[in-house]
Amino acid sequence: MTVHFIGAGPGAADLITLRGHRLIAASPVCLYAGSLVPAELLEACPPGARLVDTAKLTLDEIVAEMVAAHAAGQDVARLHSGDPSVFSAVAEQMRRLDAAQVPYDVTPGVPAFAAAAASLGREFTVPGVAQTVILTRTSERATAMPPGEDLATLGASRATLVLHLAVQRIEAVVAELVGNYGVDCPVAVVARASRPDELIVRGTLADIAARVQDAGIRRTAVIVVGAALTAAHFPDSHLYSADRCRS
Repeated sequence: MTVHFIGAGPGAADLITLRGHRLIAASPVCLYAGSLVPAELLEACPPGARLVDTAKLTLDEIVAEMVAAHAAGQDVARLHSGDPSVFSAVAEQMRRLDAAQVPYDVTPGVPAFAAAAASLGREFTVPGVAQTVILTRTSERATAMPPGEDLATLGASRATLVLHLAVQRIEAVVAELVGNYGVDCPVAVVARASRPDELIVRGTLADIAARVQDAGIRRTAVIVVGAALTAAHFPDSHLYSADRCRS
């Protein structure tokens, strides 16, 4: 058997890969985070599948489900919101599966930052404006950040910055970023990207905290900071330039 770590996407049920959907349909055991993974995806599970909401389970309890399925010769669809490569807590699951000699693979999904960019109708890497995207978070109510990954240090590049798990402390985020980006830097907060109840709040570092609080956004949101959000006057990319096409 195999444990299939599957990126279930940012929220919309149809933002999942064909491979991910196929694996769900073929796995007699499905582990999912009920608060984040769309319920519609569970409709793809085969009849009689064991469905386990992991939202209130410990890591050891989750791994025990996988090991039990392995002993029974059953494949497991382990659904994670967004893409498993960032902020998914798959690393510690993989470490335990390695110790238990349980095989696994990974199917990527649409990450929250990509869904946010789509909803905003913006490219986060604009020629001459920003060519780097930093994905990060803050440490409040979560694992401590490693040395050197504080917002003041990361913001020194003035790259497009995408913060996960940070909207609850939006005022502190602004205070840490304004020194590098300036009060007029554009900011967008996208809550529940791609879902029917998606909510977008736009502003600058000067007013975004008040706007987010007025909108009542407290969770399931990403904060995007950087000049790429409003850039209008920038050079065309070299990718499709006449000089490149003639060479």
